[in-house]
Amino acid sequence: MNDVTVVVVDDHPTFRTGVRAVLAAGAGVAVVGEGESGEQALELVVHTDPDVVLMDLTMPGIGGLEATRRLVAAGSRTAVVVLSMSGTDDSVFAALRSGARGYLLKEAPPEEILTAVRAAAAGQGFFGSGVAGRISAFFAGAAASSVRPFPDLSDREREVLALLADGAGNAAIAHRLVLSPKTVRNHVSNVLAKLQVADRAEAGARARQAGLGRDRPG
Repeated sequence: MNDVTVVVVDDHPTFRTGVRAVLAAGAGVAVVGEGESGEQALELVVHTDPDVVLMDLTMPGIGGLEATRRLVAAGSRTAVVVLSMSGTDDSVFAALRSGARGYLLKEAPPEEILTAVRAAAAGQGFFGSGVAGRISAFFAGAAASSVRPFPDLSDREREVLALLADGAGNAAIAHRLVLSPKTVRNHVSNVLAKLQVADRAEAGARARQAGLGRDRPG
């Protein structure tokens, strides 16, 4: 039986070294490449055709979510397993919507990482103990309409995001919420960081998908 081939993509070299060591210790698993950005992930998949990419979310360039979307859109056979510091509902479900087959926290034990890689290579989904519970709760709980989107945002940040969804600029947001321009800039920066998006346009698009905007601050 051939080894499961894996590419590790993370912008922290020390972390990649640790993941490589974990995978090397697992029977039947071989690391065939490493990268530090979403763009490099796409290049490595083309050149090495791995079974699995272990993908961080927050990296230079397009990042892990967009890289995952592009791989899925291109019909790649490579499965993506996210390996991230963030275990928030927003991050987990964004990864699922992008087409990731698994999701682990970076604190996951070695056996979880190996299990996830093997499961993904076999066409199965796998979610680490740090995120599986919240996924089950989401689907077993109340209807999606009752779930408040973007729980990491403060009430004020949610108001700013709703206005971003409407296409408002900083001056308009400041006027609408009676805030200083500097305060608005700080709130926008916080929103982009918490949503792990590249710019306000992407934040606005995410907000509209979740039902924010059009004078509905959530």
